Amino acid sequence: MKILMLTWEYPPRIVGGIARVVHDLSKRLIKDGHEVTVVTYKDGDVPYYENDKGVDVYRVDNYMIHPNNFIDWIMQLNFNMIAKASEIINKQGKFDVIHAHDWLVANAAKVLKNSFDIPIVSTIHATESGRNSGIHDETQRYINDTEWLLTYESTEVIVNSNYMKGHVQGLFGLPFDKINVVPNGINLNNFTGVERDYDFRRQYAMDNEKIILYVGRLVYEKGVQHLISAMPKILENYHDAKLIIAGKGGMLDELRAQAYNMGLSNKVYFTGYLNSKQVQKMYKCADVAVFPSTYEPFGIVALEAMLAGVPTVVSDIGGLNEIVEHRVDGMKSYAGNPNSIADSVLSLLYDAQLSANVAKKARLKVKEEFNWNKIAQDTHYIYERAICKTMAERQAEQIAQEKAKKTVKARNTEKEITNLLSFKKKHAYA
Repeated sequence: MKILMLTWEYPPRIVGGIARVVHDLSKRLIKDGHEVTVVTYKDGDVPYYENDKGVDVYRVDNYMIHPNNFIDWIMQLNFNMIAKASEIINKQGKFDVIHAHDWLVANAAKVLKNSFDIPIVSTIHATESGRNSGIHDETQRYINDTEWLLTYESTEVIVNSNYMKGHVQGLFGLPFDKINVVPNGINLNNFTGVERDYDFRRQYAMDNEKIILYVGRLVYEKGVQHLISAMPKILENYHDAKLIIAGKGGMLDELRAQAYNMGLSNKVYFTGYLNSKQVQKMYKCADVAVFPSTYEPFGIVALEAMLAGVPTVVSDIGGLNEIVEHRVDGMKSYAGNPNSIADSVLSLLYDAQLSANVAKKARLKVKEEFNWNKIAQDTHYIYERAICKTMAERQAEQIAQEKAKKTVKARNTEKEITNLLSFKKKHAYA
């Protein structure tokens, strides 16, 4: 099968979780014998084209003209994606399916679908309404409407959790059987050969301190502010603990100020951006990982921590709630509740046996349920469904057109007979 992936991020450009999902899914589809072409944004000093171990990756610039805002920037990016994908199709032949990732590529996917008669399968990784607890301004409304447009134009829609299936169905009014739940996965070799590096660890915490780790974007819906608010209770009960916050985002200065104002500057460390190797080392140095999101469609970072063998605490919302079973393969806390976060963290810090048990079961769960081999097979099945539905629609349309032609022909014949009889009758009297 020839598959076209449209995404605004692909490694080494990593903005959120989409880049890793597209990368790992594409690699697995290649191993299964499919052809995968990715069209994405060129960010920094990377080649316009590369063969990424079998995946054809084409990168496009944005226009040289300066856009008015982010929405215009995305629209200009879509124009260039359309041009590049059209060029590839004209040279190499048509794709069997377009896999569009989020609203950022919706317009490119729609134009290519209508121009070349290729079905769209879209993955909705998150929604604007979910990120902002509703739609509050015109920019958010535009993004929300574009998300709806993408799901409307798609033959099949993929979401990564049952929570997201209900959310997307209610938000966009989609038919229930059009939405497919396929969880995100993780490369099971991510931590192969990676061990705890004590010299690396000492850059962030003393040997006697237990590291409580957060990895991810620093934005409101990730709930890092609630984790910082949980630290006074954690430190009151377990003084030798330190919170390491790895990542960047718009809330960095605000979160730093929060830690300073709470008198936690020496117990909360902001690493800034870490590359993939540093992130792997950081997981191996951690004693507890915490992901306190207030909105989370899936939560791939939780899989990373679980695979690394780190006892993990998550919020009881969205996809995170479906990944972890409380006190079996992780701990849960009430979303947005610092007191509940502190209780779950302290349970792991105080109970070494509980920590060891949940970490062991979590690794097994990730390997059994979130491996890309199964996920790629499920995704391929959805591609086949989309193609079959499109073919059926074409056949139905052809049959309808033929019926319409026959009806018109019958009506014309009837009209001719009526006119002939009228003519004969008139001339008979004459």
